[in-house]
Amino acid sequence: MAGQYRTSLRLRLRYRFDHLVAGGTTALVGWLTLACLAVVVPASTVLVWADRAAPTTPYGRLTAVWVSVGQTLKIGGAVGPPLYVLASVTLALVALLFVSTLVGLITTGLNRRIMALRLGHSTVLEQRHTVVLGWSDQIFPVIGELVAAHANQRRSALAVLAPMDKVAMEEEISTHVTHTGRTRIICRSGRTTDPTELLRVSPQTAKAVLVLPPGGDAGDAQVVKTLLALDAAVPGTAGAVVVVAAVRDTRNHLTARLAAGPGGHVLCVDDIVARLLVQTARQPGLSLVYQELLDFEGDEFYTAAAGDLVGRTFGEALLSFTTSSVVGLLRGDGSVALNPDPGTPVGAGDRLVVISRDDDTAVPADASSFVDEDAIVSPAPRTPAPERLLLLGWSRRAPLVVEQLDEYVDPGSTLDVVALGDEPPGRNAPEVTAARRLEVAFRRGDITDPLVLDKLDVPSYDGVIVLGETRAGADGEIGAEAEAEADDRTLVTLLHLRAIGEAARRELSLTTEMSDDGNRLLAPARDSADFIVSGRLISLLMTQISESSHLAAVFAELLGAEGHELYLRPATDYVRAGHEVSFATAVASARRHRACAIGYQLRAEAATGPDYGVRINPDKRQRVRFGEGDRLIVLAEC
Repeated sequence: MAGQYRTSLRLRLRYRFDHLVAGGTTALVGWLTLACLAVVVPASTVLVWADRAAPTTPYGRLTAVWVSVGQTLKIGGAVGPPLYVLASVTLALVALLFVSTLVGLITTGLNRRIMALRLGHSTVLEQRHTVVLGWSDQIFPVIGELVAAHANQRRSALAVLAPMDKVAMEEEISTHVTHTGRTRIICRSGRTTDPTELLRVSPQTAKAVLVLPPGGDAGDAQVVKTLLALDAAVPGTAGAVVVVAAVRDTRNHLTARLAAGPGGHVLCVDDIVARLLVQTARQPGLSLVYQELLDFEGDEFYTAAAGDLVGRTFGEALLSFTTSSVVGLLRGDGSVALNPDPGTPVGAGDRLVVISRDDDTAVPADASSFVDEDAIVSPAPRTPAPERLLLLGWSRRAPLVVEQLDEYVDPGSTLDVVALGDEPPGRNAPEVTAARRLEVAFRRGDITDPLVLDKLDVPSYDGVIVLGETRAGADGEIGAEAEAEADDRTLVTLLHLRAIGEAARRELSLTTEMSDDGNRLLAPARDSADFIVSGRLISLLMTQISESSHLAAVFAELLGAEGHELYLRPATDYVRAGHEVSFATAVASARRHRACAIGYQLRAEAATGPDYGVRINPDKRQRVRFGEGDRLIVLAEC
């Protein structure tokens, strides 16, 4: 049987070569020497015998062959007494060995250096750059926003450190962020929890450090360890470098804040998402406003010098810019006052908090002459009205959503919760049981089941909130796969809700939570629907704060339980309906009611992209005709 199997000549030669190489360096050098002589000696003999000018005697020709072999092998080929020839060959071999060793050392050093560069182990030598620590899906919107923020700078650098291959990081970034402008993106490989490896991205010379939260519940511990490693690597940098981090679970928020130190800013994903879900559920369209304010492609928050407004009142400052909207004051001690009393004086050390196109577009220009006093009206008294709300799904954030709803709704409001299981985790949490204005009722059901949704009479509710139902694994932790599965279930639920809305010929008031921004594009809902994408939202907030640390206080108040918030209120509560008025008139009217008008939404354009009728920071000289259903975007007290 063995004779039936024949091996090809190529495989046999390859096998012998592999066997030769496996014999070690000595055997390999010996065989290479023999192979070289087997080629060079015959070739030199042919050249000598073919040369008409070669010696005719055998000794002369052998000498010529020796000279040719010596020159070819770089061993001299000297002619003379045997001792002379031996000394010449010895010197040539020593020189050859020395040069070969030197070349080998240089080659090895270069290879090591190249490999170190490819592995991302070299140190970044930059000044005033931005450092991103960690790797998750959030890194792509973070880089994209930082590139947009630095578009008006001559040069900027962004250094990324993550426990990944450097080349793989660069390839992924180039795939997701196609345009980087003048911003250089530098990737380094290393553990973010190792102080020594953190120094590869030079956080001590950076202007800001962003610590991204990895996916899953275990990511919070990684964030805390990274913050501790950062403090160990660069101690005593509080205030010199802006540190921004995020944790998911509210229980880990205080721990992360302690690790970040007094100069660090730590966002709590659960708190922020829960509050935005509630605000948007009660004010459809608010998510579009936040999206416009948080990304760097439109108008966003900046601070501007007070200039000639020092000594004048905040109310006067509201109409002192035509292409920027003043919303607060940054005091000399670093505190922020959003929408202070119009009579508040602007101090010498104060700066204005404005919404503007860019950090250099807040140019003073008086807009008071464009105010039409005859078009200003007073808001009608608001009548308390209980609401019927529906919460589909249950997660760790659900108790926080219930708590926030209880703060906003009028007494007598009801919330029906549909979730898997008889006792969803957190059902008896203090946030739920302590509700005073809101009556909460639970019922068991699968929100992806169309029969369950049909029985709910969804169109009869004033608002619907869809939460991603996350299921813990065997270890009790919620990982990235569980979050992806929650998004999949949410997409199925939205598909059925769309069918219910079409059958009822009614547009449902939907607010949906998602983890992945990519799934937002797949959602079977109207383009202007309200989506709170936790990953992208936190990325935008972190980027804004990293560019201006003072904005941490602004967002803390906007997204906090107390203070001032953004509202979409009927435009006809401030200006006459059907009359063409300047936006300066709306600002003046809102000022009389302790509010800052920053934009509006037109009902006629609410279904048309890309802005869906939302105008943030319009020119105060611009004239617009407001009607029923149009809304003014104002910053007012809760």
